Amino acid sequence: MEVLLHQIDAFADAPFSGNPAAVMPLPTWLPDALLQQLAEENNLAETAFYTSELPPDAGAPPGEWPAFHLRWFTPAVEVDMCGHATLAAATQIIEDVHPEHDRVSFYTRSGWLHVDRTVDDEYVLDLPALASVQVEPDPALVAALGVNPVGAHTGQDEVIVVATESEVRDATPDFGAFPVLRRGVILTAPGTATDIVSRFFAPGIGLPEDPVTGSAHAQLIPLWCRDLGRTTLSARQLSRRGGTLRAELTDDRVLLLGRCRRYLDGVVTLPD
Repeated sequence: MEVLLHQIDAFADAPFSGNPAAVMPLPTWLPDALLQQLAEENNLAETAFYTSELPPDAGAPPGEWPAFHLRWFTPAVEVDMCGHATLAAATQIIEDVHPEHDRVSFYTRSGWLHVDRTVDDEYVLDLPALASVQVEPDPALVAALGVNPVGAHTGQDEVIVVATESEVRDATPDFGAFPVLRRGVILTAPGTATDIVSRFFAPGIGLPEDPVTGSAHAQLIPLWCRDLGRTTLSARQLSRRGGTLRAELTDDRVLLLGRCRRYLDGVVTLPD
C-alpha cells in the first residue's frame, strides 16, 4: 500500500522557517497504532492525517466547499488541536486536490475548523478562542523555565508572562525539571517588532519546543487582546526557526493568517 506524504512549512516567512508538518491523505482510516508509528517515523512536531469520510457525529458539512475528517499526531500522542498542521493540510488540499476552491473545512476533535485562501495566497485559519484563568505562577514550572514572571494563566496550556522580549528569547528551559502539565506552557511577553512574542514548550507530549504553534495562539490572542484593548495583533514565535502570524479576535473565534511553503512530496510504502 502506498500513501502520499507532503511536508509543508506553516507560518513560514522564508525557506526553512515556520513549523514543518507532515500531511498524509488517506483513502480510509488506518489503525491508530499505525498512524502513531507513521508520526513517530516522520519525526515532526505534527503529522496531519485526513480522509474524505466524515464520522457520523460530524453532521452535515458546513457548506458547499470541500470537507474532510482530520486528525493530528505528535511523535508521541494524538492531540486535540493543532493549528499549523491544519494550515498545512488545507494548503495541500487547495493546491493539489481542489484548486477551484478557496475554502476547506475539517471535522476534528475540536469541532469544525475552517481555512481560507486569500487573493495573496496566504491562508487564514479559524480556531475556537480558548479561555484562560489567572493564577499564581507555579514555582516548579517557573524554576524549570528559569524566568521571572509578571503574570500567569491556565487553560488548555499554562501561560507564563514575562516583562520583555529578550527574556522570552533567552530562556533556556530545563525539560527534566518540568512538572506534569495538561499539555504545554506558553512563555510570552510584549514584542518589539510585533505586538507580542512567545515560545511554546510541551515535553510531556513529545514536543520539547514547538517552532510555531497555532493552537497556543488560540489561547494567547484572547489574553493579549483583552490586556491591550485590541482585536487585531501581530505575533512572532521566537523558536530557532521562528514564524510570524497576524491574528484577529472575532466573537468566540481566533483567526490566524500566515503563509505556507511546500518542502517535499513523497510516497510512503506500507505493508499490505
